[in-house]
Amino acid sequence: MNGRLIGLGCAAAVFALDQSTKALALGSTALAQGVEVLPVLNLVLVRNEGVSFGMLGGVAPWWALAALGVTIVAVLLAWLWRGHGRVLSLALGLVIGGALSNILDRARHGAVTDFLDLHLAAYHWPAFNLADVAVVTGTALLLLDGLRDAKRKAATFLLRISLLLLFDSF
Repeated sequence: MNGRLIGLGCAAAVFALDQSTKALALGSTALAQGVEVLPVLNLVLVRNEGVSFGMLGGVAPWWALAALGVTIVAVLLAWLWRGHGRVLSLALGLVIGGALSNILDRARHGAVTDFLDLHLAAYHWPAFNLADVAVVTGTALLLLDGLRDAKRKAATFLLRISLLLLFDSF
């Protein structure tokens, strides 16, 4: 399958899944108080006006954060269009879909809807959503793919040097 189709399909799936779960979260009155799902996971409705973990909340207007997000998505789409490989396409699709979903939240609500609350005892990780999960997963895949490429390039370089030395000795 074409890498572009993989990336775009993944982006569409992440976008649809995230928007669906956010709609459910916004429609639930129980989440205002929080609902324990597991001993380490609560569902709770949070409006994030900042970026990751609420940084820049109240400092930058929602439209500036949305514009920055659109610029980043445009760069990622160009990378997807030029990119090669299924892992790269999947990773970019995850990031693009998650980013677009959070951008839509900013445009519609002025903030991003978060509802997943992971915690261990009294320590709570900042609330997040499925788009955030997709962006983090996609970023991790990009890093791993880059490391894999670096190892492959290093191995190819060493092989070329070895062959040059071998043939040069004849």
